[in-house]
Amino acid sequence: MTDNIRSLNYAKTHFVTSAPDISHLPSDTGVEVAFAGRSNAGKSSALNALTQQKSLARTSKTPGRTQLINLFEVEENCRLVDLPGYGYAEVPEAVKRKWQKSLGEYLQKRESLKGLIVLMDIRHPLKDLDQQMIDWAVAVGLPILLLLTKSDKLASGAQKQQLNMVKEAILPFQGDITVANFSSLKKQGLEQLKQKLNEWFSQTES
Repeated sequence: MTDNIRSLNYAKTHFVTSAPDISHLPSDTGVEVAFAGRSNAGKSSALNALTQQKSLARTSKTPGRTQLINLFEVEENCRLVDLPGYGYAEVPEAVKRKWQKSLGEYLQKRESLKGLIVLMDIRHPLKDLDQQMIDWAVAVGLPILLLLTKSDKLASGAQKQQLNMVKEAILPFQGDITVANFSSLKKQGLEQLKQKLNEWFSQTES
């Protein structure tokens, strides 16, 4: 499989649609890679850095605003999916439950989903909901890339320490999980992210 890894041009990514749940998504074909993370984990910034577009994914000063599943197309049959941010305290309990249900449904039932990127603030990784996402993904055999975001907030020694701590902590999950430090600001980890996406998007035939 590694022989024919394609290199996609993420700068060409464009918005396709927003859906409240899995039943409103376009047909389940091609390859999708989803971005998930707590509301303040820097998901929008990462998507904007990846696509070199300032406002592809709207960065909001109010975390938890993205309550829809947002689909972006890189090229035909290759889509990036921005899942609703989770774990934001000021959202009513009923709304939280609804989000969690649609997140779980998407991860467990979407056939075209070939990889999951979970973004976590490097200073506060592996909160309960992050672990739940990892659990769901591992249960359905989905490979995961964990991005420890905002790594520029820590000195390089502390970055390394957090990276090693997370690598150690995820061993019990026994899934196909890669961990990388990431900074949208410093473009750290961007190449690793592109590499992983190219790998997953090259599975179009499977």
